[in-house]
Amino acid sequence: MKKVAIVQSNYIPWKGYFDLIAAVDEFILYDDMQYTRRDWRNRNRIKTPTGLHWITVPVRVKGRYHQTIRETEIDGEAWAQIHWKALTLNYKHAPCFRQTADLLEPFYLGRAYTHLSQLNRTLIHAICEHLGIRTVIRASWDYVLTEGKTERLVSLCLQAGGTEYVSGPAAKGYIDPTLFEAAGVRLSWFDYDGYPQYPQLWGEFHHGVSIVDLLFCCGKDAPRYMKFGAS
Repeated sequence: MKKVAIVQSNYIPWKGYFDLIAAVDEFILYDDMQYTRRDWRNRNRIKTPTGLHWITVPVRVKGRYHQTIRETEIDGEAWAQIHWKALTLNYKHAPCFRQTADLLEPFYLGRAYTHLSQLNRTLIHAICEHLGIRTVIRASWDYVLTEGKTERLVSLCLQAGGTEYVSGPAAKGYIDPTLFEAAGVRLSWFDYDGYPQYPQLWGEFHHGVSIVDLLFCCGKDAPRYMKFGAS
């Protein structure tokens, strides 16, 4: 048995994204998909004293209406220092600030990125390693891409040697289960419900924030508040 998940890369995703990675044997970053504006690809939310705040990586989109995530270029370098300043300002009093800052700071102040997919993949890999997630992570362009939404997912899964495809529940609106059944691949749905709260800064608790919030607040204990660590 081999479980596979196929998802677009996101910028410092929430904890559920990493739980899905941990739940499978191979995770395929599906960055051959079209880039979508005002989405999770280049932005995420952190907590601040005044509420939730978006931090957004600027990308070049003018006249590039059909570009893929893989093709999307980052616009400039100033964003990295701005993001790091925002993270430092809002989490400097968090219990695990120093150890999490040691993990993340080199990725913001120590290197430059030209493409969004490159940035996302780098941070996802680093955070997985930090959390102890050993799943193989590959890119969709490592495989042959076929036509059709569900057909392509089935093909990628089979090429990866997958016998089970694990999908987020949002895909129920467009995935055709019969195509997986015909290919002999089990289709299962990941459950994002039931997360416990953790000691979070700044008032009302919110689950839908970047994984960095959990890391700054809980450090190495972060898996205790995630599905893969509690299982």
